[in-house]
Amino acid sequence: MASGWASDDAVNQQIDSTIADAITNARRQLHHGIASAHFCVECGDLIAEARRQALPGVQYCLSCQQEIDKQTAKAFSLYNRRGSKDSQLR
Repeated sequence: MASGWASDDAVNQQIDSTIADAITNARRQLHHGIASAHFCVECGDLIAEARRQALPGVQYCLSCQQEIDKQTAKAFSLYNRRGSKDSQLR
């Protein structure tokens, strides 16, 4: 019998898919095997030694990385399922 509502399993599958996509996106941003840059590839500023040590393969200064992260977050925003599901229950 079709009720028009997604089953709990479908909701869980959608959540799992969203998490898998977020993990894939995070892994794509890692710089595997690349030496840390001394200067930001975006603006040319010196990358702090502490940042280079903490993040092997880093290519951007903190300011540029924050801007890149903002743009990435806009392009890849997660859907608020809790709010959506709560509104469906009302």
